[in-house]
Amino acid sequence: MLDMPSHRYAVIMAGGAGTRFWPASRRMRPKQFLALGTRTEEAMIQATVRRLRHACPPDRILVATGQHLRAPTAELLPDIPPENILAEPAPRNTAPCIAWATASVLRRDPDAVIAVLSADHLAEDEPAFHATIDHALRVAESGTITTIGIVPTRAETGYGYIETGEARADGALNVARFVEKPDAARAEQMVQSGRFLWNSGFFFYRAAQMMEAIGQCLPALAHGIRQIDEAAARGEEAEALGRIFPGLESISIDYGVMEKLSKLAVVRGSFGWTDVGSWQTLWELSPHDDAGNAAPATAVLVDCKDNLVADLSSAGKRGKVIALIGVQDLAVIETDDALLVMPRNRSQDVRHVVAALPNQGHEDKL
Repeated sequence: MLDMPSHRYAVIMAGGAGTRFWPASRRMRPKQFLALGTRTEEAMIQATVRRLRHACPPDRILVATGQHLRAPTAELLPDIPPENILAEPAPRNTAPCIAWATASVLRRDPDAVIAVLSADHLAEDEPAFHATIDHALRVAESGTITTIGIVPTRAETGYGYIETGEARADGALNVARFVEKPDAARAEQMVQSGRFLWNSGFFFYRAAQMMEAIGQCLPALAHGIRQIDEAAARGEEAEALGRIFPGLESISIDYGVMEKLSKLAVVRGSFGWTDVGSWQTLWELSPHDDAGNAAPATAVLVDCKDNLVADLSSAGKRGKVIALIGVQDLAVIETDDALLVMPRNRSQDVRHVVAALPNQGHEDKL
């Protein structure tokens, strides 16, 4: 820790709503606030901050989140300075988020090198995670914008992919292209080829270099961020942010910038990474009984196979019994005020329930 490079910063993107984890995930308690990793007492965002302390101290870790989540985020992360919690007045996707966070860091340190990660990903092998992050930061420090590509463990259709090019002298690879989420047959072909990695959505770069790339690829966004910067110099950032940020184009950093760069490096990562995207993913990560069920010890399962049971209610903490008979491949999720039952393979459709809640008078359940 004493030898930490002084110009390294981290930005954690923590603005997602996590609608696919309803009813556990809510507007004021989104997915990153849930303890979905192996440490049941640690929220995912807390785990992300803890892992990043290997790369930089808390005063150089920034968290970009929604304005309505500023207070609960600060409460969860007492070691992060309050001024390091960047509260966006409106959700505008990852390019505006990263642009504003990068500009904020650049005002502090013109030589800054930034690691951008998501708040709601898991990394089971933390020593390997640290080594991979360090490698990516070193490549970025040399002047090449860098990402991490996860070595695939299966033909996954829920992730984007990165096709790798030639090997570099620094141990990274050149990026040939990004590939959108494929169908099952295409995913199998890509994994078998050995040339493709999962797109982690992690990025590493010199702050000034990223702002230059945003200026070239997304000039309107760059202009809006400059206006916010100029207002910050006058002590008027909050007013300008509220006026300008909601009008910025909503676009991802991948599509808006990364896919347009002629020179981009990727570092291979193999550290038990998971983008915990749905209840299906949680079932895959959880310990199973001999019949493939992932359920609390209090659950009673008779002639059941491959089910997920999660009792997150107050009664569940007191040992309430959930019993299933003769069912297979279900997800049963209970909270104090809601119950979700569905086939596990319909986990991506939970967002449709969230969309329907206000129309049926259940806005208080969002």
